[in-house]
Amino acid sequence: MSYLKTILLAGVVALPMSMSATAADIAPDVPSDVETTMTGIYARGDAGWSFLEWSGGADDNSHVLGGGLGYQYSDTFRMDMTADFTGDYQVALGAEISTTTLLGNAYIDWANDSMFTPYVGAGVGYGWVNGSGTAADKDGLALGLATGVAVDLTNNLAVDVGYRFRDILTSGADTMEHQATVGLRVKF
Repeated sequence: MSYLKTILLAGVVALPMSMSATAADIAPDVPSDVETTMTGIYARGDAGWSFLEWSGGADDNSHVLGGGLGYQYSDTFRMDMTADFTGDYQVALGAEISTTTLLGNAYIDWANDSMFTPYVGAGVGYGWVNGSGTAADKDGLALGLATGVAVDLTNNLAVDVGYRFRDILTSGADTMEHQATVGLRVKF
């Protein structure tokens, strides 16, 4: 009988150890080649409509075109350099202006598990106001703010819908622009 008691006691002691070893063996396999963060170089192109708020003359609206190159550092941070051109604003009788900016921008992306990624951004650079008729050429420091949402179509292609504010600080009247844009971002 003592032999049977020893076997039962050994079985009772070994049972919890064998169960915990089995539970540890059930851990899911995660492939080592899966990349969880999409980092790297990207190119962007944008088009939209711009609304000029100008203290030196009449407000107007016109098209905006732009593009740039950037780098995605993590799921939540990226930077790019952009060049944007806004067409002719009619600011007075016989006077038109157009604007061009070169900005360095930084963005905070709100990474989540959906295909929609909201973001906010800010930029600084230089801008030019090209005048015709009675409007004079000017240039100066350019500032920008941006907000919007990127919609991932694939791992490497996203549609970007956003709002941007640009201001070229010049002597005299500033050219403050409110822009609604749609663009594509291609990740390499």
